[in-house]
Amino acid sequence: MTSVPTITLNDGVQIPQLGFGTYQIEPSDTKKATLGALEVGYRHIDTAEMYGNEKEVGEAVAASGIDRSEIFVTSKLNNGFHARDEALAAFDGTLEALGSEYVDLFLIHWPLPAVGDFVETWKALEEMKASGRVKSIGVSNFQAHHLQRLFDETGTVPSVNQIEVHPYLTQDDLRAFNTTNGIATEAWSPIAQGKVLDDSVIAAIAERVGKSTAQVTLRWHIQRGDIVFPKSVTRSRVEENFALFDFELTADDVTAITALNRDERTGPNPDEFNYVPGK
Repeated sequence: MTSVPTITLNDGVQIPQLGFGTYQIEPSDTKKATLGALEVGYRHIDTAEMYGNEKEVGEAVAASGIDRSEIFVTSKLNNGFHARDEALAAFDGTLEALGSEYVDLFLIHWPLPAVGDFVETWKALEEMKASGRVKSIGVSNFQAHHLQRLFDETGTVPSVNQIEVHPYLTQDDLRAFNTTNGIATEAWSPIAQGKVLDDSVIAAIAERVGKSTAQVTLRWHIQRGDIVFPKSVTRSRVEENFALFDFELTADDVTAITALNRDERTGPNPDEFNYVPGK
């Protein structure tokens, strides 16, 4: 079985650099899709309270026959629970849904700058980690100024910042800020919801190396040092997305793909996004 590289986070925890994403997978499809990914060889599963499929992810992990310690599970705090007590209760709900005594990584899903105090939320995550029920804590969709406020007011540094990254949104400045401060970058929407797959630059590289444009794009992420977790419910695509370690892009390839940047998002701008479910 292919050995996926791991990245050591700033707290010493090791995370597989390639994982399986479950965003927008219907709960009814999640157990089967996640089981399939585990059969292919994935050992890193990314879910969230907001996705509504934590329970099914947990069922797949339990049904896989793989020891829980060998599977890295990430979940994220729902936007409606940023206050301390609500965050702690929501985390209890995540553990119950997953059927696990712990999660490997728990993230604040969005900073929600106009909704609540994400510093209070972060302190709640620190309590979760201190309890031993989560190994690493981090954030998602945080800009540099959000991170700087955390540093200034708490003195602690998230292990991960999960942000939108793809060839049309390379996020080089934010990724560099993460790196400078010892924060690993995780890339969501790694193929821009398919928008980059017909790009002529990526297609030319793919033809030369004998791989698909999706594989080339995911390999670009890997070689840039980011953690990536593509999503698919199609078994052949899940297998294809895992086959990233028998080829390598040249430095010129990486540079050419990075040069495609348009600062073009597929998701919301974190400085403007303040959606809270039910409010």
